[in-house]
Amino acid sequence: MKIISWNINGYRSVTGQNPSRRFDVVTKDNKLFKYIEQEQPDIICLQEIKADVDQIDESLRQPEGYHSFFNTCRTKKGYSGVAIITKERPQEVIYNLGNNKFDDEGRILLAHYKDFSVFGIYFPKGYADNDRLDYKLDFYDYLFDYISKNKRPYIISGDYNTAHNPIDLARPAENIGTSGFMPIERVKLDWMVENGFVDTFREFHEDNGHYTWWTQRGRARENNVGWRIDYHFITSDLKKSLKSAYHHPDQLGSDHCPVIAELDL
Repeated sequence: MKIISWNINGYRSVTGQNPSRRFDVVTKDNKLFKYIEQEQPDIICLQEIKADVDQIDESLRQPEGYHSFFNTCRTKKGYSGVAIITKERPQEVIYNLGNNKFDDEGRILLAHYKDFSVFGIYFPKGYADNDRLDYKLDFYDYLFDYISKNKRPYIISGDYNTAHNPIDLARPAENIGTSGFMPIERVKLDWMVENGFVDTFREFHEDNGHYTWWTQRGRARENNVGWRIDYHFITSDLKKSLKSAYHHPDQLGSDHCPVIAELDL
């Protein structure tokens, strides 16, 4: 089973409904559907949809042979939002975990299948000097509390907005005080590892230079000055099923690249 996570930074742009720009080149290619056709994932989790479903052309809501589920922000148009596109229809899809503080921003989808469940999550960004950092940390805690109380084999896929270790960004020393690499944020991923969650990518790749997000300023992506902030974490009971994990840094369409985990499920 191939599971992909990709922060697409705008569903309408990545599908060609709206034009997208890279440097001086403007296109209306459907990069998302082309990528899905090429990779044939069983499940793809998308973050930063930035659109309500009724704003998306009906022909672009799901590729042929797939089912799609969207959860969008209720409080601000064009903000946040996640989707899960899946070949097999889940037994149940959960849009809310029961706390409006977090549910209203449309950051979570939970798809239950027979033997496992997939979270597609867009974790909040934090900023060092305002309440969004507290919001981000509270979001982590609320999610971990939910998972602890509702034990299942989980695949937790998405943009975590945190680089876990110095190896996970190109310039760790310069960013120790930057939200996304602050110790108070990184300790949340420490908690996951200490409680048996597996960072699928690091099971196969121990070296540096592997990133999933690059600032759009300058030529950061061309120079590979990036951050690894997109992950598939799995519960320990799925570790024996994990076959591979890798990135597609050459896939364009967003400032993030797709991250992939393959499991024998």
